[in-house]
Parts: sequence; C-alpha cells; structure tokens
Amino acid sequence: MKITTKKIYGQNYRKRFPFLSSTGSVIRILVLITLSGFIASCQQTTDKILLNGEWALHLAPEKPPHSADPQSLDYNLSIQLPGTLDDAGIGDPNPVEPNLEREIMLHLHRKVTYTGPAFFTREINIPQNWNDKSITLRLERILWESIVWVNGQKVGSNLSLSTAHEYDLSSFLNPGKNNLTICVDNSKKYDLNRYDLAHAYTNHTQIIWNGILGDIVLQAKSNAFVSNIEVYPDFSGKKISGSFLVSQPAQRAENAVVKVLDKQKREVSSVSVPLKGSSNSFNIAIDEEIFPWNEFTPVLYDLEITLTDTSGAKLHSLSESFGFRNLEASDGRFFINEKPIFLRGTLDCAIFPLTGYPHTDVESWRETFAAAKEFGLNHIRFHSWCPPKAAFEAADQMGMYLQVELPNWGLNYGQDMGTVDFLNSEADEILKAYGNHPSFVLLSLGNELQGDFGMLNGLVNRLQNLDNRHLYTTTSFTFEKGHGLYPEPVDDFFITQYTEKGWVRGQGVFDQYPPRFNADYTEAMYHIQVPLVTHEIGQYSIYPDMSEIEKYTGVLEPTNFVAVKNDLDKKGLLPMAEVYTEATGKFGTLLYKEEIERALKTDGIDGFQLLDLHDFSGQGTALVGVLNAFWEPKGFVTGQQWRMFCSEVVPLLWFDKAVYTSSETFNAEFGMANYSHDLSNQSVVWELKDSTGQSIESNTLTGFEIVSGKTSKLGNISFDLTRLKTPAKYTIELSLPETNYKNNWEIWVYGDNVVMPENQIVVIDIWADALTALEQGKSVLFSGNPSNLNGIEGKFVPVFWSPVHFPDQPGTMGLLIDPDHEAFAHFPTDFYSNWQWWDLCKNSKTLDVDSLNVEPVVTVIDNFFKNRRLTNLFQARVKEGKLMFSSIDLHNDLENRPVARQLKYSLINYMNSPAFSPEKEISEAQLEAFFAQ
Repeated sequence: MKITTKKIYGQNYRKRFPFLSSTGSVIRILVLITLSGFIASCQQTTDKILLNGEWALHLAPEKPPHSADPQSLDYNLSIQLPGTLDDAGIGDPNPVEPNLEREIMLHLHRKVTYTGPAFFTREINIPQNWNDKSITLRLERILWESIVWVNGQKVGSNLSLSTAHEYDLSSFLNPGKNNLTICVDNSKKYDLNRYDLAHAYTNHTQIIWNGILGDIVLQAKSNAFVSNIEVYPDFSGKKISGSFLVSQPAQRAENAVVKVLDKQKREVSSVSVPLKGSSNSFNIAIDEEIFPWNEFTPVLYDLEITLTDTSGAKLHSLSESFGFRNLEASDGRFFINEKPIFLRGTLDCAIFPLTGYPHTDVESWRETFAAAKEFGLNHIRFHSWCPPKAAFEAADQMGMYLQVELPNWGLNYGQDMGTVDFLNSEADEILKAYGNHPSFVLLSLGNELQGDFGMLNGLVNRLQNLDNRHLYTTTSFTFEKGHGLYPEPVDDFFITQYTEKGWVRGQGVFDQYPPRFNADYTEAMYHIQVPLVTHEIGQYSIYPDMSEIEKYTGVLEPTNFVAVKNDLDKKGLLPMAEVYTEATGKFGTLLYKEEIERALKTDGIDGFQLLDLHDFSGQGTALVGVLNAFWEPKGFVTGQQWRMFCSEVVPLLWFDKAVYTSSETFNAEFGMANYSHDLSNQSVVWELKDSTGQSIESNTLTGFEIVSGKTSKLGNISFDLTRLKTPAKYTIELSLPETNYKNNWEIWVYGDNVVMPENQIVVIDIWADALTALEQGKSVLFSGNPSNLNGIEGKFVPVFWSPVHFPDQPGTMGLLIDPDHEAFAHFPTDFYSNWQWWDLCKNSKTLDVDSLNVEPVVTVIDNFFKNRRLTNLFQARVKEGKLMFSSIDLHNDLENRPVARQLKYSLINYMNSPAFSPEKEISEAQLEAFFAQ
C-alpha cells in the first residue's frame, strides 16, 4: 500500500519527530500529547473534555481489528480529528485521467482512498473529581465500525451508520493520564444494496471515508443522572406525556422535577415526579396558551428534567428541545395539528462535494434548508441514509419536514438475518436519538426495496407500536413484483411513481402525449386510501456547467466535468457550453413546473419528492438540478420565479393545450392551491400579455373564499383569439393582489389560413426529385418522412436521469435555436425547447452532422456523454443549388398541425429572401447516408 500525506493535516510522523524510534509507540504517544495536549485542556469544562486536535494514527488494512493489540502498533502518522483521512490526504493515490469512459463519468473522484481499519490514539488526562462519576465517550459519526480500548483494555464496538457511537468508560478510566485508542473500520459490514449505491455507504455521493466526525467528547455525570428522555406533546389537548431513564447506583435521587420552558427559559408548566426505579414517566397539563410547530411557526420549547435528593438539592439536569406537533394520516391526507399539509420536497442523497461527508454543524444545515426554502420547499427526503443531529436541529428551527430512511437500498431483504438485525437496530437507534425532533415526521425503511415484504411489514408494525410520533412506510417505492402499485397493509403513507391504474408523475406522459394543462393524475390514484407522495419526480438532465469546475477545492476531483470540457474543446464546441447549460436548464424548469402543478391539481396527492432540486454528482453524473451540487442557483431560474409554481399558495390554470389558432376561443378554469391559511374575500387578477410584456386584456374578480388545505377551482377565463396578432406567443398571468403570489403560462396563437407564398423554391418530400432540382441550381426545401431517415428518435423530453447510468435512451437534451435567425421571422420561438415544439420534435428524426460541413438552423443538444453535433433542420449548398434539409415532418397533415404549417411558411419566406445564402457545402454522397436502405 502506498500512502501519501498532505503537508498540513497528515504529516509523516517521523519527519516531524525524527528523534522518535520506529518501535516506541507508547513514547511517541506521550510526546504527541505533551506537544498537543494543551488543546484538550483548553477545551475542558468541569464535566466535559473535547478530544478535538491531533491524534497519532496507524493504518492496518489487512489486520483483523478486534484481535489487535493497540499498544503494540507503530503509530507513524498523525491526523487532526474531527476529520477524515481524505481531509488529511492520507491514503492510496487515486490518479484518474479525465475521459468519457463510463467508469470516469460515474461520479466525482477521490484524490486518495483508504479502506480498512485505522487506529487513532492519544493520551487523555482525567480530573481527580471525576473519580466517582459516570464517564461516556461520544463519537458523533463513524463509517462503519468503531472499536475502543482504554489503556490497552478493550471496551467494546459499535456498528451504527446513523447515530453516534457511545461507550461507557467509567470502569476503564483512572484519574490522571490514560491512553485512549479508537479503531475505525470503514470496510463493508453488511450488503445494503447492489453496487454500494445506498447513500449511507457509497462513493457516488458521500464517500466511503475513514475518520471521526462531529463530537469526540468525554462526558462526566454524577452517579445519579437522567437519560433517554422521550417527549410526546399533544397540541390540541395542551398536555405532554413522556418517559425518561434514571441511572443511580447509590440511589441518591428520589424525585424528578419536569419543567416545560419556552426558548426564553420562562417556565410554562412543571410537575414533580417521584422516581419509581430506572424507568419513569410523566404527564404535564398546560394552562396557558401554547404555540404550534409547523413550517410557518416553528416554535420550540424545552423539556427539562432535574433530579433532586431528599433535601431538594440538585443532582443532575437534562433537557430536550421539542415542538407541539401532532402528526397524523387521516382520510388519505397528512395533518399537522389538525391542519392539512402538502409536502413540497426534494431528495438529499448525501452530496457533499467539498468534504465527501455530512455536516455536523447546525449553521451548514441551515444554509442547505434556506436554499430549499428559497425555492418554495418545505420537505427533505434523506434517501437511504439518516443525517446527523445538526440537520434535525436546523430543521426544527426552520420548520422543515424531514423523511429519514434506514441505510437500505436492498433487493433481497430477509435473505441475510445479520443484515435484518442490523437494520432493525438502526431503526431503534434512529428513533431513540432523533425521535423528539418535531421536524422528524416520516420514516421509510429504505429506497426501492425488494425481498420479503412480510418481514418489511412486520418491522413497520413494530416501529409504529414503539413510537407513534412519526408516520412510517415499508419502502420509498419498489419494483418488486406484486408490490409497489398499492400501499402495503401497514403503510401510513405511500410513495410511488405509478399505481395499477397509471402514472402519477410526468416522466411517463410528457413525451407520450401532447401538452395539456387540464390534466392530472386523479384517475390513477383516486382509490388510494392513505396519503400518496409522488416518487422522485423530474430527473430531467441539464447540461454540465463548466464554471462549476473551479469550485471543487476539497477532497474530490471533478474529473467527470473536466472530461466533458476536454471533449468539447477537442470538438470546437467549448464556446457553446454555457448556452447549452442555459437552454437545457430553461427547458428542465419548464418541465418541473408542469410536474409540480399537476401534482397540486390532483385531489389525493399529498406531496412530491423532486429528484432533484440540486445536482446529483453520482450514478453517471446525474445533473438534474436547477441548483448545483453546492446548493447554489445555476442562473437560469431564480427562487422567486420557481416559487410562482412551488409555494404554500400557487395560482393554477386549467386549459386544453399550448397551441391555438386565431379562430378559436381560449377557455380556462382558474383556482388556487392553498396550504397556508384561509384567504377571505380575496380578489384574483388575470391578465393577457404579449411577448413584449404589454397588457392586452385583464380583469379583476372579487369576493373569493379560498379555504386552506386543498386546491380549489374558483372560476373561468375566456377570451376570443380572433383579434390577436398572429403568429405570436402570449402569456396569461394569474395573481392575488397585495401578495407575492402569482403564476403565468404561455400559449402560442397561429393563423388559420396560412397561405404558402408564391416562390421560386422547390418544396418536396422525395429525395431523388430534390437532387434533380439541386442539380438545376434551384433552392430546395426537403422534408421527408422521418421514418425513412437514419437518425436518432425524435424526443421532446430530455435525457432521463443520466446518459451514463441509462445509456440505452435517445439521449438528446432539447433544442437550441436562434430566435433572431431570419428563418424564424414568421415563427415566434424562444432559444430553448418550449411546448410549441412538442409536435415538431415528436414528428422528426435527429441527425448526426458531426462530420458534415453544414449550418444547423436548429441545434439538437446532445448529451454530455457523446457531445455530437446534432440537428433536425440544416442548410447547405449542394451541387449547383441551395438546400434546407428538414428531418422534421413539414409535409403531412398540416391542416391539423398548425405549428408545422407555420414553420414551413416561415422557412419558405426565408428561402425566398436574399438572406438564404448557405456558405457551407455538402456532397450528394454525404446526404445519402441519412436515408435508410
């Protein structure tokens, strides 16, 4: 094994201390602590010693850790804890050359790697007044196993991926100097999924790091102390029940005083509880006004328990933060404190692009949740992992609803009982560690689980009986045959992408059916009797942002991004990268908007979980977010724009289609999704604007009673299109006066009687005749049957998830158009794919012109795994003539295809003008390659 070290954190130990022998491990430890022990003493309080600072380190990748003698090891490295070997630059060098091979493109790459046992040791000084106290060692986050020795004597081990590792060192430590050794083994202990994709243990998002994160602390308590407080608040009943444990070998405590305090430490209520042994319970009634915890009023209280002796003297006190939050699933809805809620969520897949490991400080999580709230979200699903306590604390403060999961993405649950026992233990520990947090609302046993559903149902049932403060589900969707189309018998809520009656997310319908904005998923899920949350909606791939590369200043290399950049540069396409990102981002936002609005329009859907608001850096570089992996906006949509369709109140419009002709009347129903508070005597304004933002027509409607907790249709909008200028794009805006709530939709209006201009060009769909006309020096608009062309299937929607992870898909990412090109003088368009292009894309083939000397009029953006030059409309000189080659069908059924008719009209006008003067030339033989033999 070749070990590298960084200069600052992972210095080679002998280089720093050359006078040390190669075998004197104990001497080296003493010297180390002599030099750096002041750190611990500076951080020591009367009852706590923080063990942050420098530790000696020994790596033993082949050594069975449980049988090791830690005092005989050669500690020849040092490291700063908390931290990881990756932070210190310690491990096997991991040089990766950036190229477009699949293994390179799967994820970000670590600079160094290490898997196996790592022994961390240091000397600690125990105060004399701790002699009769209980002493606990807390290690906040470990991946995967820890083993602890004190003075060479083994204390025990712990395997939790989700909660702190705690050890009782009371009988092992002596006043004065002691040696503490911690072995962390990050090798796999149980098979939690295929390919190590579960986010609790993976190199795709967080890395398989080795080290210790967060608290590394010794805590001393008196021999009578409180632990394991469980708080069960009842908002409507204005009372609290709960339980706690008391440890007191000397039986000194006789009573516990239980107090409810607000955050200003003012006493709200209290009760004295006579102790009845180690396990005790309490009930507190509250007479004064209390405030609920929810996304709008995340009010927190403290429950403080103090042990007293017979004289009333204080022995020990412990407090837990909580909120008055009653959660239930009733009549197929989620309720918090008897008010319906709608979950507007995204996933957190343990993506930490600088460190490769989760934050353990509250402020970092507050920043993450603030980014989510800026984009209108109130919910985070932690996909196949559970975050540290700081995430719950931040969510409590900010009113964010959390779903946590066991570290499980298994396809064979129940086959290995060791894994089953481990996951059962993880569930118990998660509830014990985080159960009091009001933000902890949902728990799933894992992602897309398969296997023995009888056992999964049994585990959910056990957890429901153990702790009723949360709602539970067997799995966040499943592909298991005979399951996944309906809730399991024990499910409190149901996460799915479809039922036996159809899809409940747009992935299955947006490309298959023409755009319509009065559609929802009611028919697919009206029979579901528990709250339904749509699973991982979106997954619309967005082109990589090359400016992101410079942000990776930590332990991970953006080799996948660099590979794409190098490929673009080699092909002369690098100047296009920025606009590729913007065009695909605008298009993705359009699709996310319709995804979210359809969910809000569906009576019976109680939430959605995006995949994802921000990028997923693993599983083939799945850049599906409007925020990057750092939770920063990419620049093509703002939080304010996103909140128009994703917020607690969203104006909605139900209408037939995106494309109209001038002889039609626009008819729509309007309404509101309101999950805030009742809006009484509310006015609603609708307005029709042209492409310049000029108002054409508006109306203010008054007197609406918009109840909260549902989506309500309120009225109708109708206006005649005959008086509108055509062809043109128009915007319909719906708003609530004197609020920030507004939303808008675009429609396109084309003329009914589009008469093709008289012209000298040849418009034809037979290639042989087109060649004859070109030989005669004529201008030719060729538009053949796409099914007769060699090319890529014409798609409207972009790549699903990742072209690397799912390579067997057409793999295009939308269109890039120059709206100012003369070819579109009579065809209003944006520079990116919008709804009016649906018919054109679906009735087309995408052509690969990588090696051809042509001028694309429409660029089809290829996926970043291939970066080909693609088009469905190009111009070139051929023989003596000029050619406009359309692989979009502009010939068939034009009377029923107003968009194709209008594009054809615009192209003919362009080709009749002096502006049609292609500069590049292509041969007949090169063109013949487009035609199926």
